[in-house]
Amino acid sequence: MNSVSIAIIAIAVAALASAGLYARKRQWLQALLVLVAGASLGASIGGVTVPGRAAPDLVVLTDGAATAAAAASAGTVIDLRGAASSPAALADAWSRAAAVTVLGDGLDEAQLRDLPARALRWSPPASGLLRLDFPRDLALGRPFTLTARYSQAVAGWRLQLLAENGQVIAEQAAAGASVSVQWMPPVAEAMVLQARLLDAAGKTVAAGPVPLNVHAATPLQVLGRFDAPSFDVRTLNQLLADSGALIDQQVTLGKALVRSETARAPLAAPNLIVADAAYVEHLSAGARAALLAQVGAGLPLLVLAGDEADNALWAREFALSALHTPAAGADASRQFSMGGTALALTAAPSPGDSDKVWSVLARDGRQQPWLWQRDWQKGRIVWLGAADWHRYAIDAPQALGLWWQGALDLAAAGSKDKLHWSPGDAMPVVGLRSAICGRGAAPGATVQIDGLAPAPWLARADQADAACVAVWPRQAGWLKLAAGGADGRLYVYGRDDWPAWQRALRRDAMAAYAARLPDVASADGPAPASAPAWPFELVFAAGMLLLWWRERR
Repeated sequence: MNSVSIAIIAIAVAALASAGLYARKRQWLQALLVLVAGASLGASIGGVTVPGRAAPDLVVLTDGAATAAAAASAGTVIDLRGAASSPAALADAWSRAAAVTVLGDGLDEAQLRDLPARALRWSPPASGLLRLDFPRDLALGRPFTLTARYSQAVAGWRLQLLAENGQVIAEQAAAGASVSVQWMPPVAEAMVLQARLLDAAGKTVAAGPVPLNVHAATPLQVLGRFDAPSFDVRTLNQLLADSGALIDQQVTLGKALVRSETARAPLAAPNLIVADAAYVEHLSAGARAALLAQVGAGLPLLVLAGDEADNALWAREFALSALHTPAAGADASRQFSMGGTALALTAAPSPGDSDKVWSVLARDGRQQPWLWQRDWQKGRIVWLGAADWHRYAIDAPQALGLWWQGALDLAAAGSKDKLHWSPGDAMPVVGLRSAICGRGAAPGATVQIDGLAPAPWLARADQADAACVAVWPRQAGWLKLAAGGADGRLYVYGRDDWPAWQRALRRDAMAAYAARLPDVASADGPAPASAPAWPFELVFAAGMLLLWWRERR
């Protein structure tokens, strides 16, 4: 029960009690005035719905709307097709409408973000949708993967990835509704590749730019701490050494026997601790506190969960209260495809689905989680729930190296005191508000934006450990940003780039907007609207004045 309901109940009780006292004295007119005044006051506070509409409907025509005939009887019509809209005019008409009918694919998320909540009528058209998934920022030496998903069945369709000079650098035929291509960038630079979907006859179904910023990889400086010697640990150590990482490693071979391997150069700035679960479990309370102090200062900790044995310790010290090992069957393994090679790794003990502290960081090809994380002061702890990768060290060393490379990139993504850029929108479009976010950014600090006025970092509810800045790009292409000594890039798409992908994003935004709104009234009659409060307030004032006049007599 909210405060308004409590106030209405209190008014009703007071009015009935007062009317009863007047009725005992046979002062019927005073009793009637009290009841009228109480009812009017309650109606003005709680609101009363009356038939009709408080304002005319608004009809918005967007891309995909075939005709404006359906809007002929509406009070207000805004046509956004083929022209840039006026945000002020749209917001004004939207705020004055009782309900909004949207014809076509809908509005962009950036447009909907500024509009007030209104009852919505919208049905998505039956046109084809395209969804693209690819990294915008990639370290040199990592494979680039582009995945396309098309809503309509196209027989024999395929996906091509083209270099900036138009040469085809990767191609893959689709076996279903989605297809992926992989390519290894040769140099570290910002580039704009092209992609196109072709049908069986070679006709282009969709085409557009694919921006990619390739940067030099940060050399890994790893502290390895292991208490359970295994083939997995040996394989990981070899992979790290082959990748050029600096490794300071200690492996416990027995009760009082520890094998140490110092790095070939001093570890000036370690960026990752890798430890097996047994090492953390066997530490004394003081040594474990010292380890967690390093993590709290910003050094990520990657825990190999294959030898976990002390559930009580993980529940007590790390809030891992739902550790479980998947039963035999399909859930007992994690499936990956790396460069066309299939890897099946044994699932290790891991957080359960109901765990609220640990969040999923990565999933395998069957959408089963295998990597989790939780924040720990300025750093974080990453839990690797897969094991037995040593089986591929001889048969598929390249695929195994790519898998571990991805795992280490996720685990050593950097501490919170370093700025890491990420796009706040899936597809920034020229003329629309877009967001660029930075993990480790301090709210209030200034961001320098190429060609635009400097703007401050602002906290954002859906970005717990990041801040974001809004930009209104004026032209398509790369937009350079700088903040805190770190440089970033944001690629801005043109209004005509990837129309099927833009349609898919608009429909996702419309569905999310509609899910937050009340149901629309039935089409059989007009939607109810709230009556204005002032007539009830006037009746209340008149009733109280008449009652005062009667009492004075």
